[in-house]
Amino acid sequence: MILAALLLTGCAAYSGGLKPGEARLEDVLRVMGQPAMRWQEPDGALQLAYPRGPMGVHSYMAFIGADGGLQRIENVMDRSAFTRIQAGMGKEQVLRILGPSWPGWTVYFKARDELVWEWRYCDEWNEPARFDVLFDASTETVRSTLSLTESQMGLCEQGGCWCSR
Repeated sequence: MILAALLLTGCAAYSGGLKPGEARLEDVLRVMGQPAMRWQEPDGALQLAYPRGPMGVHSYMAFIGADGGLQRIENVMDRSAFTRIQAGMGKEQVLRILGPSWPGWTVYFKARDELVWEWRYCDEWNEPARFDVLFDASTETVRSTLSLTESQMGLCEQGGCWCSR
């Protein structure tokens, strides 16, 4: 049980040597590179998105305080982030929670007027999975979400597939 807990908590942390309270924005940019997206808060704080797709199973959000110091780095590819996605949310709200999905996995279904964004993650059982957000393409709001393991999708070889953390 202890080993399983360590594995689960280990995947939630960024191992780039950046320490909240010590690292600065410049350190984050040096270690993690330029973010895929960034949001400036009214108070001067920043949120930076670092997706590691398409085949990676992590997307990190780095939160920088108004003073330029690193507050925290979170892996947002987990159930706690996924449960925050609710019907009626707009695209920008989803991006702020999960960051950008991999563009090659974005699909539009004309018959349903539905746009689907997809992210890859490692589920609680150490199996690669996909999390989809289905948008009404006309209103650009969330209709629903869906999560399937890659073995459920037929993407694994015989014997299954597992995440390498």
